[in-house]
Amino acid sequence: MATTTAVPPAAPEAQPAVNSFGRLIGVFFSPKATFESIARRPSWVLPVVVMTLLGLGVGFVMNQRVNWRDVASKRIEDSPRASQLSPEQKEQQLSMSAKISPAIAYCIGLLAPILIAVIVGGVMLGAFNLLGGANANYKVSMGIVSHAYFVSILSSLLFILILYLKPPGTVDLENPVAANLGAFLPDGTAKWLTTLGTAIDLFSFWIMALIAMGFAAFNPKKIKMGSALGIVLSVWAVYEAVRVGIAFIFS
Repeated sequence: MATTTAVPPAAPEAQPAVNSFGRLIGVFFSPKATFESIARRPSWVLPVVVMTLLGLGVGFVMNQRVNWRDVASKRIEDSPRASQLSPEQKEQQLSMSAKISPAIAYCIGLLAPILIAVIVGGVMLGAFNLLGGANANYKVSMGIVSHAYFVSILSSLLFILILYLKPPGTVDLENPVAANLGAFLPDGTAKWLTTLGTAIDLFSFWIMALIAMGFAAFNPKKIKMGSALGIVLSVWAVYEAVRVGIAFIFS
């Protein structure tokens, strides 16, 4: 009687590793596979470095195209304290602002990317471990957050383009790309309402969706995409409520 030899089931194919540069491209075109790769082998340095270099480039262009004295003058005149300042006090503030603003522009470009990775990464780590039982570690969270925020380079590139295309002095530095509802509110709108409008932002929602996708990819058994979005939106709602509240108090 003939016997047959059992054929063992084929082992599942190992998913190919995505290198660091491939992840930067993949976050735009194949985010699910990219975050699955980050979940298996987290990394965060390259997106932070690229965003830092671009941030310094934005600072350089701003210092070439922006008249910081005019910006300071407009801010002082729009301030509720403007009528309480003497001409000498206004001049002192204008001179000080024109002197330190170029350095501030560079500092923001230099520090913002790493601070986002560290602070937002820490907040999201706590939220997902506490509310979703993700059991993630800090490196995983920083990897997810830094790659999610990498899509903001499009906003930075648009900002540079706007600075070159628009005449100096006509760019709204507080909302240059106009990717949110606040950019379309009329002049004279209450400060707290404008702040609320800026929260409804296309890039912010894109980034939040990517963060949710990243944590769902890290622990798909415990965290589904819907619950991940709920956690991210809850953190965002608390942050924006505080921001709008501060604007209301000081407006």
